[in-house]
Amino acid sequence: MESAVIITCAVTGGGSGFSVNPAVPITPRQIAESALEAGRAGAAIVHLHAREPASGRPSSDLALYREAIERIREKDERLVIELTCGEGAEFIPGDQAPAVAGPGTNYRSPAQRVAHVEALRPDMCSLDMGSLSYGRGVFMNTADHLREMARRIRGAGTVPDLEILDLGHLVLARELIDEGLIEAPLSFQFVLGVKWGAPATAQTLLALKDMLPAGAHWAAAGIGPSQFSVAAQAMLLGGGVRVGLEDSLYIEPGVLARSNAQQVEKVVQLARLLGREVASPTEVRSALGLRSSSVARTADAQLKR
Repeated sequence: MESAVIITCAVTGGGSGFSVNPAVPITPRQIAESALEAGRAGAAIVHLHAREPASGRPSSDLALYREAIERIREKDERLVIELTCGEGAEFIPGDQAPAVAGPGTNYRSPAQRVAHVEALRPDMCSLDMGSLSYGRGVFMNTADHLREMARRIRGAGTVPDLEILDLGHLVLARELIDEGLIEAPLSFQFVLGVKWGAPATAQTLLALKDMLPAGAHWAAAGIGPSQFSVAAQAMLLGGGVRVGLEDSLYIEPGVLARSNAQQVEKVVQLARLLGREVASPTEVRSALGLRSSSVARTADAQLKR
């Protein structure tokens, strides 16, 4: 397992990329089918957002998440399911009163942001470990809010995937680990290339890797055109990778990806060219201390009651 690459597929995000690439899945059925295809192509973990089926806008509707999970579990009991907790973090200052939320703000309480995790108890969920200037506002994750989210995630029996968009985020993550709010085995996801965040460079990746706690599992995602260059650098450094239509709409410059599975297939080929094997979902469950497939199946069956 030490040399095996953990591949995560970010199946669909909350952006409007579907207007550019129709392969971006929107409905729970489309999201589940795309996740299953990615799993067959070599992804061990699928990272999921929910979208309003009619508009494609991001959604926190519990029923949409539940349907996607149920559809995946009907066909694949082993695939590791990770839900986002990033929805509800955007704050845009008002023009006349900056302390008052302006149009476009979707900022919510920690309890609201992890309600779907507490209800559905997925294998994993993302936990963004800090704030970042983003668009017209701030992608806001205060330390105390993260502490509450971490407590709730731990109570749900879900393993957090600690998303790092800048170096200071890793400093905060280590503080929460030292406080006992996040326990080993540890999983980190470096997200590089977000505008005004950590740049998608080899120097950044090395700096982040050197800041990790001993024994931590880590992977990297390159946003947009840096997707596969970051994947290659991460694998050369012994890490895992994340690809998917949330992170890039393209399979190569100027060529839209046909599917999430196509991006996973490309990174699998890259891994093998670099002499790395690809980790199975069962191996990932063992490495990250996740519930076994049978336990996950029992938990998911309870969702239907």
